[in-house]
Amino acid sequence: MGLELYLDLLSQPCRALYIFARSNNIPFEFKRVQLAKGQHKTEEFRKVNVLMKVPALRDGSFTLAESIAILLYLVQKFKTPDHWYPSDLQKRARVDEYLSWQHANIRTKGSKLFLTKAMLPLLTGQPFPPEKLELATEELNVALKQFEEKFLQDKPFIAGNEISLADLVAVVELMQPVCAGYDLFEERPKLKEWRRRVEEAVGKQLFQEAHEDIMNLKNLTIDQFSPEMRENFKQQLLKQ
Repeated sequence: MGLELYLDLLSQPCRALYIFARSNNIPFEFKRVQLAKGQHKTEEFRKVNVLMKVPALRDGSFTLAESIAILLYLVQKFKTPDHWYPSDLQKRARVDEYLSWQHANIRTKGSKLFLTKAMLPLLTGQPFPPEKLELATEELNVALKQFEEKFLQDKPFIAGNEISLADLVAVVELMQPVCAGYDLFEERPKLKEWRRRVEEAVGKQLFQEAHEDIMNLKNLTIDQFSPEMRENFKQQLLKQ
């Protein structure tokens, strides 16, 4: 049994893994897990990841959860080019620093805006509350300012002159609110140029392929959700 990656490309961490594996010619079997249909809640998937979340990896009898852990596993197993996770101590520390920070900042704030602007109206049938959207936008803008000033600064990429895991993890998260209709790159020329460099580094065609589903979010309809997942998502969103 070869390497298997369990992914739903509507998910940011899943897209990061997909792009990383494909851009590094890592052979894997793409196991699609549709979150909207609750396929991550099945007993079959539970055997792969008892946490019932994607992404997940199975490599023979070995299974692994959590996207950052999976990325680091692939880096080391397949000995990918050094720039992804540099051997230089200080460059690697920059990558680790961003990966440690991003969960509670770019990821959390970007996801909140995406859910408020795109998913809440879909699942409730009601327009998004303007005050919730305004708050979510303000919180994301604070995180974006910190990202530019602290992590990107005037460098081509987060760890220096070459793309790393930090850039890949960052860009897929920032694409989530973009695909919901908030173009956060439009008035941020530094961020826009960084995104262009990241896309070129992994290949524009691959980048677009990985984002095809989420870019077509407007075609998502409520009947594509299982009744159970529809209610679960709805209750979670109303708590936002």
